[in-house]
Amino acid sequence: MLDLSRDIQSLSNFKRNTPEFLRQLKQTGQPVVLTVNGKAELVVQDAASFQKLVERAERAERLEALRESVEDMRAGRVSPIEDMLDEMRQILAEKSGR
Repeated sequence: MLDLSRDIQSLSNFKRNTPEFLRQLKQTGQPVVLTVNGKAELVVQDAASFQKLVERAERAERLEALRESVEDMRAGRVSPIEDMLDEMRQILAEKSGR
């Protein structure tokens, strides 16, 4: 959860206190939003926390794909694998001139 008193800082303050911010980022694992002229412009995060975020996003995408696949199966929008393999064999045979 974003802590507004700690996790939103100006870019100027970040530049002046970079070592302190690096310690904070590694210690808390929380990103810091950096502002320029009062507007949020950048998000800074330590590498380990960023990697976890990427892995979670990839997992969420895989789970969504699985959910959609199950929905397709339940709705009857799938074909038996034998049909798909027959179609692939036919396409390959046509391309090879058989």
